[in-house]
Amino acid sequence: MTNESTEFYGHLIDGKETEAQDGRRFPSVDPWRRTAWAEAAEGGREDADRAVAAARQAFDTGEWPRMGHTARGRILHRLADLVERNAGELAAADSRDMGRPVAQARAKDVPRAAANFRFFADHARLTAAEQLPADNGTHVYTRYEPAGVVAAIAPWNLPLMLESWKVAPALAHGNTVVLKPAEQSPASATVLARLALEAGVPPGVFNVLHGHGPAAAGEFLVSHPGVDRITFTGESATGRAIARAAADHLTPLSLELGGKAANLVFADCDLDRAVSWSVAAAYTNAGQVCLAGSRIYVERAVYDAFLERFTAAADALRFGDPAEAGTDIGPLASAEHHAKVRGFLDRLDGGPQGRLLTGGLDPRDPRVVRPAVVVDAAAEAAVLQQEIFGPVAVVTPFDTEQQAVAQANATPYGLNAMVFTEDLRRAHRTAAALRGGTVWVNCYFVRDLRAPFGGVGASGIGREGGVHSREFFTEPKAVVMDIAGTLGPEATGAAR
Repeated sequence: MTNESTEFYGHLIDGKETEAQDGRRFPSVDPWRRTAWAEAAEGGREDADRAVAAARQAFDTGEWPRMGHTARGRILHRLADLVERNAGELAAADSRDMGRPVAQARAKDVPRAAANFRFFADHARLTAAEQLPADNGTHVYTRYEPAGVVAAIAPWNLPLMLESWKVAPALAHGNTVVLKPAEQSPASATVLARLALEAGVPPGVFNVLHGHGPAAAGEFLVSHPGVDRITFTGESATGRAIARAAADHLTPLSLELGGKAANLVFADCDLDRAVSWSVAAAYTNAGQVCLAGSRIYVERAVYDAFLERFTAAADALRFGDPAEAGTDIGPLASAEHHAKVRGFLDRLDGGPQGRLLTGGLDPRDPRVVRPAVVVDAAAEAAVLQQEIFGPVAVVTPFDTEQQAVAQANATPYGLNAMVFTEDLRRAHRTAAALRGGTVWVNCYFVRDLRAPFGGVGASGIGREGGVHSREFFTEPKAVVMDIAGTLGPEATGAAR
């Protein structure tokens, strides 16, 4: 039975918030209180068809793709203003859905979401296209035309921020969008779409489809022949399934998948800063970050000192109610995810699978996984090879730079890495040698939205950000004009 106070978040299709076609709903469970706080429309095939049809109509006949960058940019800046103005509602939605401390969501996620809309609105307008010199009387230039209907599938770990990372560039370049948020975190997507309508985004341009993945809304969306682009962030197994579905229609896709980031701490680093950044990299958002620096390799000369400081800092993190301002780490996002993380901790055997030094499961509270530090794990141990997506860090000593790089590269993943050193030459050498889409040196998760973002191997396909987003969300078109009027058919196929 539905509690009368339960919030409802519907699909938002063609400018209207609606129930599912068959009336089905599913609950969103507050992971701290372990009760349903909201319900969302549960999408099926008909709902996916409706959402794609609305986006298709808006693209094929509507004004949005035909607006200039300046006009679209004004609307997206208004949307950014509204995101900032409604920071409390957006932050609370993500916090209630998946346990993110509300103060962190408000201070970090909401401003970043607004910044995404502002950046891509301006980048689309200001970035130059190619104009290629020609000496045969021709004028050659490139047009970047909107690709069409974009299916954007966002994860549950940082919902609003990652929704905006996909929606903002797609809209800025004139596309229409069907956003499917994760079923664990439906609320902020609907709120964002409501604000988009208020900002002046035309009906049908930004649609939200709620529901589950396999044999449900997600599968029906990514396999839909009316979709022109698919952008997905989530686990690698789901990314493979989406790639298989996209192959039937040769739909271009961008996949930002799992990670198992290595963090190399050299003896010449600023140890206090290395510890501080390493704690942030391992435990931010309870470790539920694809970029989490969960594998920490420390040069043996400073291993003991690092481990002592790192463990003390992990133990000092404040765990509790995500609604309270002083909370550093909230609960894991769902009971299912808690069971997954618990499975990794249960495998620790004091031998090759590793030994728990501090933290881990709290027998007094089944919601809790305290920041865990694991040591003595063999290279093939599950905690070093598989993405845990929880507050579990493994600290391992190394003796040489070559050994550290080899250990760092010894997983199927390649999303990102970190290096802490004061040796400039070493910083450049290791950044070049590490396998990944991003390497942070003496910092973590510092973003420049112009830079490419994505991974290699099991961490994904493609890059987004800056001109890379333009390449993905548009169809680049070469235009060749005979300005001089001197070319004849004999010039056909000639290359300069």
